[in-house]
Amino acid sequence: MPRPAKKSETAAPAARSLETQLWDAANKMRGAVPPTDYMHVCLGLVFLRYLSSAFETKQAALQAESCDTEDRDEYAAANIYWVPAEARWAQLAAQARASDIGKRIDDAMRALERDNEALKGVLPKIYGKPDFSSQMLGQLVDLFTNLNLAGTAGFDLLGRVYEFFLGEFSTLQGKTGGEFYTPRSIVDTLVRMIEPVKGRVYDPCCGTGGFFVQSERFIEAHRGRLGDIAIYGQERNPETWRLARMNLAIRAISADIRWNNEGTFLKDAHPDLRFDYILANPPFNIKDWSGELLREDKRWTFGVPPAGNANFAWLQHIHHHLGPQGFGGIVLANGSMSSDSGGEGDIRRAMVEAGAIDCMVALPGQLFFGVQIPACLWILAKNKAAATVHGSKLRDRRNEVLFIDARKVGTMISRTQKNFSEADIAKIATTYHAWRSHTSHSSGSSYSDIPGYCKSATLEDIRAHNHVLTPGRYVGAEDIVDDGDPFDEKMPRLIAELEAQFAESAKLEVQIRANLKGIFSKSESEIGE
Repeated sequence: MPRPAKKSETAAPAARSLETQLWDAANKMRGAVPPTDYMHVCLGLVFLRYLSSAFETKQAALQAESCDTEDRDEYAAANIYWVPAEARWAQLAAQARASDIGKRIDDAMRALERDNEALKGVLPKIYGKPDFSSQMLGQLVDLFTNLNLAGTAGFDLLGRVYEFFLGEFSTLQGKTGGEFYTPRSIVDTLVRMIEPVKGRVYDPCCGTGGFFVQSERFIEAHRGRLGDIAIYGQERNPETWRLARMNLAIRAISADIRWNNEGTFLKDAHPDLRFDYILANPPFNIKDWSGELLREDKRWTFGVPPAGNANFAWLQHIHHHLGPQGFGGIVLANGSMSSDSGGEGDIRRAMVEAGAIDCMVALPGQLFFGVQIPACLWILAKNKAAATVHGSKLRDRRNEVLFIDARKVGTMISRTQKNFSEADIAKIATTYHAWRSHTSHSSGSSYSDIPGYCKSATLEDIRAHNHVLTPGRYVGAEDIVDDGDPFDEKMPRLIAELEAQFAESAKLEVQIRANLKGIFSKSESEIGE
């Protein structure tokens, strides 16, 4: 089993404590459960423990107010799921040493689904498997009884659990999990750029639901109302779909998230809906997306995407589903910015010329777990000329695209992973909002090009680069900071440094020639022998 990764000393105490306990749980499962199942076993127990904790807190409050603690409407009014008696954690904890504890946990999951329509078909019922040791499960129940949930209401709890196990066991699982879990840095950046506050929010490949959770946190942080947005999504992987439903249930977020095994392209779950905001991290460079069956699809406004790569199918699907003034933020592989294969260059050209692309952001590598390859952000707009945000008319940027090169942004938090700080995210989002002449919640600054970082490029600029959208082509090199030394003082110093380097170079040349001569002489001697 791999050793736990070192965590940042600046991590929140609640998050660090949670990870420590998850590692303890993994050690208890060692030898009894395949490492690839650790995550699913823990996720179900954390979910059950969290719902019971929220229920018990509300129950205690009702009791203190001399109210009926068994009145389901009281819990519903507080957006808390009803937890039937047989599913309450205290009862399971009291039975932790029972030989049938696995069956009791499964029964608790079934009882929750029975009494909560939103959870039907979502929860894992895997604990009664004959190869799961009752002793091991009992120890896990004991461990999670003491699970520190302080502060977890404010962040993506199940996503954090998922993130932990991806980070620790991605090698054992033979996958990175990147197509299911979008790193917090990327989620936060897109949400801050798009600012989904009021209207319909959609994710056509929603994974664990991180974009929805973070959108809700954004609304809360900016004093909006969660009821002002409606959430829609689709997910093809059944396990991940269940996790997304559980993730939203913990946050009491109502959403229309659908699953089908055909996937978003073959069976669009929301074909007639248009959305104000779309946030997505589709799987990169998917070859087998049934593109050959969809050559005449109405979504391909800008050109038929190649059957061997779904990147431009995702972009056009998302643009198709944007409302009249909608904005979309999509994470894609860097190749999407420059590839010409299969007609992708022609589709990209058509999107640029139609004003469908608002902003491009180049991201640094190592933001995803176990993946070194960098990605990029595409910000799409349905109607740049008439766009408004929060009731304010935006500047007409129909003949321009903003390029942000954020490859140098971020800090390494471990040997293999980079992260964005709050300041990093604010810098990217504020740059975009200022360019749009939109006063964001965080800043009212005006926009100006910054060499090496951002550039507002015209259509003529982009045409000159053959519609390649790599930000590095447009932002140029960053300005060299003047050290303040007067020229007549600096030049003699630089000449002296150069002469010293020439002298050192001459010495090294003599030494290298002597060494080579010695090697050559030795070789001749050996040949003679």
